[in-house]
Amino acid sequence: MFHLLRPALFALDAEQAHGLTIDALAGWARMGTPFAAPAPDPMLRCNVAGLRFTSPLGLAAGVDKNGDAIDGWFGLGFGSVEIGTLTPLPQPGNPRPRIFRLVEDRAVINRLGFNNGGIDAALPRAQAARRNGVLGINVGANKDATDRIEDYRRGVATAAPIADYVTINISSPNTPGLRDLQHGAALADLLAAADAARTLPGGQTPLFLKIAPDLDALALDDIARAAIEHRIDALIVANTTIKRPPTLASRHAGESGGLSGAPLAALSRARLADVRHATGGQLALISVGGIDSAAEAYARLRAGASLIQLYTALVYEGPGLARRINRELAALLRRDGFARIADAVGAK
Repeated sequence: MFHLLRPALFALDAEQAHGLTIDALAGWARMGTPFAAPAPDPMLRCNVAGLRFTSPLGLAAGVDKNGDAIDGWFGLGFGSVEIGTLTPLPQPGNPRPRIFRLVEDRAVINRLGFNNGGIDAALPRAQAARRNGVLGINVGANKDATDRIEDYRRGVATAAPIADYVTINISSPNTPGLRDLQHGAALADLLAAADAARTLPGGQTPLFLKIAPDLDALALDDIARAAIEHRIDALIVANTTIKRPPTLASRHAGESGGLSGAPLAALSRARLADVRHATGGQLALISVGGIDSAAEAYARLRAGASLIQLYTALVYEGPGLARRINRELAALLRRDGFARIADAVGAK
């Protein structure tokens, strides 16, 4: 059905179509998700950072920034859903238009700029969700914050009692200067503050760090060292890229912002390998960027990712993609003689 509706959706402005999709999925969830995907094959179950996932396939942050349709996303078959990025205060983001479909390239460029209604408005929705899976909350700093580390500390402290895990997003290219927090003393100070903020009376909420795909080997080594030192539970590799492959064919290829989708796949694979080498296998890795099929998801798992996430592929493949990847991923595991996901991780 999606392929029949896609021309009408693509006739709309990309951000308008996105908003309508979120509204429809939220409404569908309120009806009790009568057509929800079946539970993933038990062989897809896995444990990462002390959390139990029904499938390694997750929804990346940025799709549902405000957590409006959490139950709906789980109903599509995702083993995890990551909402956000959420900032301490509401902010409108950058001027429109700010999302561009690169249809010929099966890609998207966005320069949204952490547009969201603020973490305090989103958390009641997260708390009320039925959560048929693992819920992550992705936090960031306000564009005009005078102390960005304090914004992250506050975000982690606010989200930690409700989230199954919290992600620190310091890799968006759409907030000026944000990526500077990926380096040196600023990174160490940020991770120390976040580590302290995620501590609860009954324990600690797992803390993930999302990094950019545009980092060089030296920067990745520094991040790996800092993440291990400050007890980060997993690295998400990686966010959108500011690079533009020469193969892009769309008229929107020159728009500023972060590029995601199929053209990001090769770069994301390379960064996954680099980060696995830099961490020496001491941290769980989550691969995101250009994943649009079970074959690509399986390749990332075999290359060392414990979990995978997707976003842009949903624009082109529709809501049935998660269910299809789960089904085909189980078939690939059986084909190669693996009894469970964990056996395939790093098997390449």
